[in-house]
Amino acid sequence: MVTLNAKDFRERSPLYTLQATARLARLGDSLIVSRYAEQDETAQLGRCALLDLSNLARVGFRGVDAAAHLHAEQFDLPTAPNRCVVQGDGSNVARLSQTEYFLLGSFQDAGARLQKLEDQWQLSEKGCYLLPRQDSHAWLVLTGEHISSVMAKVCGVDLRQQAFAPGDVAQTSVARMSAIIINGSQPDLPLFHILCDRASAQYLWGALLDAMQEFGGKPVGVDALLA
Repeated sequence: MVTLNAKDFRERSPLYTLQATARLARLGDSLIVSRYAEQDETAQLGRCALLDLSNLARVGFRGVDAAAHLHAEQFDLPTAPNRCVVQGDGSNVARLSQTEYFLLGSFQDAGARLQKLEDQWQLSEKGCYLLPRQDSHAWLVLTGEHISSVMAKVCGVDLRQQAFAPGDVAQTSVARMSAIIINGSQPDLPLFHILCDRASAQYLWGALLDAMQEFGGKPVGVDALLA
């Protein structure tokens, strides 16, 4: 059996030093945590769990022609800022302003669609500019029935369901650092995507785990999410 080690890969999560005892799985040219515990982590996902998706592709575009560019690539776009639309392939398109978009990759293709979109972009006379987000933002996911209570400890925005519905986007401060929160909840699983400065990912990871303790929260791997 081949042992996978994050330090042997060029593309590494900013949290890889905290994942030495986790079970890892290959994701394209990088790695992702498949599980932390030997037992099934699916039940934990529904209670209170934190995942690291920082090695799944993400990218941004900005400019007056950004919407036209994404429409041409067959993406469905939000009609207003601070909204997110889930695509048919499981990827997400969040609109941060009138002319800026943040795209999150899908497990269905291991982020290949967004990686191709980034690789093929070329500067032209059109007003559409690439924003490489893989190196600027870490991608954390908070799940479970207690997500709004956890976030109330570290964020001043009301993220309860009645105020922050699925598809809503908040650009705010989390644990005193700038972050983007996307309500990606599914009918059977409350879920927040949290995008933060990559260099500060370990700090935010620790702050969220601390806020989760009251609710029995734990980190889990993607096997639970894909079950």
